[in-house]
Amino acid sequence: MPAFMPISALIIDDEQLARDELTYLLGLVGGVDVVAQGTNGIEAVDLIEEHRPDLVFLDVQMPGLDGFAVIQRLVDRNRKKASAGKEAEPLPQIVFATAYDQYAVRAFDVNAVDYLLKPFDRTRVEQAVERVRGRMTVGVANGGAGAVPDSPIESQLDALLRLLNRPQGASRTPQPAKLIVQAQSRLLLIDQAEICYAAIDEGVIRVVTQNFEGHSKCRTLEELLELLEPAVFWRAHRGFVVNINHIREVVPWFKSSYQLRMNDKKQTEIPVSRAQTKRLRELFNL
Repeated sequence: MPAFMPISALIIDDEQLARDELTYLLGLVGGVDVVAQGTNGIEAVDLIEEHRPDLVFLDVQMPGLDGFAVIQRLVDRNRKKASAGKEAEPLPQIVFATAYDQYAVRAFDVNAVDYLLKPFDRTRVEQAVERVRGRMTVGVANGGAGAVPDSPIESQLDALLRLLNRPQGASRTPQPAKLIVQAQSRLLLIDQAEICYAAIDEGVIRVVTQNFEGHSKCRTLEELLELLEPAVFWRAHRGFVVNINHIREVVPWFKSSYQLRMNDKKQTEIPVSRAQTKRLRELFNL
């Protein structure tokens, strides 16, 4: 695929702010033509059939059909056409967007289906676009611009669906009950339940409990989250992971935003990013 040829794309997300943020970042990255936007899975299927885009940025959690159901419909549609002797339509490249589902994030990565973690990051968006462009270049070299039945893309989507349909306990590595935290010259083993929140600053992850704080040996919050129980720990902001059981108060902030007051000694206030506001409302029925 020539480097100057733009990639046609759809953005499907039920949050206007998320769609606007991704559109803005794609404009900075360049080379992507957003031909349409949708707000739910049903619109996604219709827009894909109408525009036949090269790429779809697909939210995971949506009303109507979620992102997984959209994939299933696309795969089933092609299979029905193939069984009827009709030519199947090329499948678009899929880049998933997710705000808080760590299990899904790992599944996408294992199956080589790219994802973007909300809140979106320009560097990560650029990497996703380059990855898609690389696949499309291979597709053109093989004689087609998109994926056809039994192509690697469709096989990966099938594998992803099989993985996601497994019982959750069979597809996760159990998290350790305790975590190692360095406090001065000591290495302490603490229960995950004791952690109020973790924060990253200049590449150093600070872990705070009600009684003390120390540092994690993890290099990123993503790496730390791999060790934590996903039902309890939530990435409320790009720089913070919170234990939802240690949230003392939800504080309304300006422009419909919120802050979380934690129950550590300092009663630290942690911002909730725009992309995570929906998850906050779901957690506490706001």
